[in-house]
Amino acid sequence: MPLVIYTLLRLALFGAALGLLYVAGLRGWLLPIVAVVVALAVSYLTLNKPRDAATQWMAGRADRRAAERAATPKVDPDAAHEDAQVDEKLKND
Repeated sequence: MPLVIYTLLRLALFGAALGLLYVAGLRGWLLPIVAVVVALAVSYLTLNKPRDAATQWMAGRADRRAAERAATPKVDPDAAHEDAQVDEKLKND
């Protein structure tokens, strides 16, 4: 959820920069490019806490996924079937 909040805040900054630059008289293809640069700079300077929260949330999610992958061994169904057949054959011999 912190990632969604951070993304929405960045989009709001982009919209505000776009609107302010439009009102200031900037038009054409340069308007969105300058708005992106301004929004990037402002978000870097002002959104430290939401950015850190989003980073911690993503790191925690990656850690949980890595732990889940480590806990559940990957078994190829074909290999398991072959192993079962070999074990069965060894039992019968």
